Amino acid sequence: MKAIILEKNGEPEVLTIREIAEPQTTEGTVKIKIKAFGLNKMESYKRQGTMGPVTTPIVLGIEAAGEVVEDKSGKFNIGQKVITLMGGLGMTRQGSYAEYVVSPADNVLAINSNISYEELAAIPESFGTAAVVLDKVLKVAAGETLLVKGGTSAAGAAAILYAKYKGVKVIATTRDANKSFRLKELGADYIIIDKGNVAEEVRKIVPEGVHKALDIVGGEAILDTVSAVRAFGEVTVIGLLSGAPVISNLNLMSQLGQSVKLSFSLSGLLGSKVYPLTETPLNLIAENILSGKIASLRSATFTFDQIAEAHKLMDSNKANGKIVITV
Repeated sequence: MKAIILEKNGEPEVLTIREIAEPQTTEGTVKIKIKAFGLNKMESYKRQGTMGPVTTPIVLGIEAAGEVVEDKSGKFNIGQKVITLMGGLGMTRQGSYAEYVVSPADNVLAINSNISYEELAAIPESFGTAAVVLDKVLKVAAGETLLVKGGTSAAGAAAILYAKYKGVKVIATTRDANKSFRLKELGADYIIIDKGNVAEEVRKIVPEGVHKALDIVGGEAILDTVSAVRAFGEVTVIGLLSGAPVISNLNLMSQLGQSVKLSFSLSGLLGSKVYPLTETPLNLIAENILSGKIASLRSATFTFDQIAEAHKLMDSNKANGKIVITV
């Protein structure tokens, strides 16, 4: 089969297409013929060496959409439309930058919608992450106000779209004023240009502060996010756009003194025993994207042999949504 191989760290051109053996199914796994897959910043970080040097050739990719060609779990039908995400893809096992992938059955979800594979590939990781945070961690409810810090990232955009679907009022931020149009397209109720004083700007809109906040920017600026939240509110961090969320000399009494809860959420919980994929809203989201009730997250599509161009766009931070590769 054809696969996109990363043999060394570097610019997008280090990604090369090679013929390699198809992965083999084992007990409890499912083999999927990939139709399309989405790109994620994690893969760019891995390529660049931010997550450590590449010492052996690897196939990146943590999500995909396709059809089942072999199943040793007994859960799926041959030819069934599915998505797969996490489960060690691109990390401890071959990833989805290939024609075929083998995933643990728990990390595969049957899709009932007639949505195209191209659109479907933009859903799993971004909307799955949004579901973990909004449904399981923050437990946002209709009528609440949510701050999404870093709203033009794929995860931020998914969070805005899903929050609006749930009837939540959204304040979204971007550090680039030229991207404010994208936040309007996504349905954000208020837009803030992040100049390091988000809390101040939020309280001009909601003097008492927002109910909850999702921070995708990270870095020490998460304390600015905390300050934007009302008493007994909550902040969840999922992103590292400004670096790891490491806070020097954190003073719980003064900096979290309004009883604001602060947590970090991992999308790796998707497909685990604590959050099975069958309990996620991913099928619901796919159907609503097909019907137009939720806007598509996909902002660009490339073919398999255009992987370098796709990574260049991802590195530029100008995609304003999800980049999809068709196979």
